[in-house]
Amino acid sequence: MRISLFFILLLAVQFTHARSYIDGHLHYVDFFQESEGMQALLNAMDQGNISHAAIMGIPVAKKWQEDEPKKPRYYAGDDADLYWYSATDFYLLDALQQLKPQQKKRFFPFLSGFNANDKNAATHIRRRLKMNPGFWQGIGEVFTRHDDVTALMQGQTPRANNEAMMKVYRVAAEYDLPVLLHSNVTSKRERNPLYLEELEQALSQNPDVRFIWAHAGTSMELHRHQEALDFLQPLVKRLLDEHDNLYIDLSWTLLEPYLLDAQGQPNAHWLKLFTDHPTRFVLGSDTVGRFSSLGETMSGFEPILAALPKDVAEAIAKDNFLQLLPKK
Repeated sequence: MRISLFFILLLAVQFTHARSYIDGHLHYVDFFQESEGMQALLNAMDQGNISHAAIMGIPVAKKWQEDEPKKPRYYAGDDADLYWYSATDFYLLDALQQLKPQQKKRFFPFLSGFNANDKNAATHIRRRLKMNPGFWQGIGEVFTRHDDVTALMQGQTPRANNEAMMKVYRVAAEYDLPVLLHSNVTSKRERNPLYLEELEQALSQNPDVRFIWAHAGTSMELHRHQEALDFLQPLVKRLLDEHDNLYIDLSWTLLEPYLLDAQGQPNAHWLKLFTDHPTRFVLGSDTVGRFSSLGETMSGFEPILAALPKDVAEAIAKDNFLQLLPKK
C-alpha cells in the first residue's frame, strides 16, 4: 500500500513532539515576584511534554520607583534599582506545598533567595535547609555577573569567586546540592573572556560542587551588542576538559547565534562538543513567571537533538539533569 508523503511528514512531526524533556532552569516568578501560578505551569508542562522541571524563584526584585508614572514591565523597563529579595523562596515553597503529591514530584526546587555579596548568606541557606529537610534540591539561579541586572542592582557587583559565594559553595558540598550559576563570561563591549577567572577559581577551589553554568556565560543583552562570541565554543570545550564538576545549561539564549545558524541548521562544532561530552549538558527554558511559551521554547532544541545520536539526545533532553540532583 502506498503511503503519501504528507502522512510520512505527519508521523515525523508527531514523533518529534513525542520527546519528553526535563526543564533544568525555570523561574516560578518574574522580577516583580509575580507568577501565572502552578496550574498554568502544569498545563504548559503537559502541553510541551515536559515531565519535570528544576523550579526556582528570582533572587532580586525590581523596584517601582517613586518618580515613575507607570509600573515597568521588565527589569530593564527603566532605571530603577533591583534589590535582593529573600521571600522568593517562601513563595515557591508555599506554591509547591499546595500541590498534590504526584504533581509535587514533577519539580526539583532550587533555593535562590540570598544576597550573593553577603558573607552571612551561607548561614541563611543552611538555616533554610534545616527548616525543610530534603525539600531543596539545588541552589540557584545565583546572579553574579549579569550585564544590566548587575548594573541596576543595589550594592556591589557579585562575583562567582567572592568570599560570600565560596562559603555558599561549601554548604552546597555539605548537602550535595548542585549550583546553577549565572556568571557572564564577558561584558557588553569586550570581545574576550573578561570575567573567566572568576568562574575558573570557583570551579577549581570547589571540586566537590557540581556547577551548572547558566547559558554558558552568555545573555541576550550580550548578543544585542556583540552577536556571537567567537571564542565561546573553544572555551567551553577547554573548561569541560579541565573541570569535571562543570555542566552547561543550554537555555534559549544559546540557540541563536551559537547552536543554530541563520538557516536554522545545527552548528557542527557544537554537535561534536555534545557527542564528546554527552553527560555534561542540560536543557533549560529560563522561563520567568509566564508559561505560555514554555513548550515552544523547549521544542526549539529539537533541530539540535534530532542531529545527535539517540542516546546523546535523550541524555541532554532529560537524563543528565537527574544525575545532578542530590544522591540522597
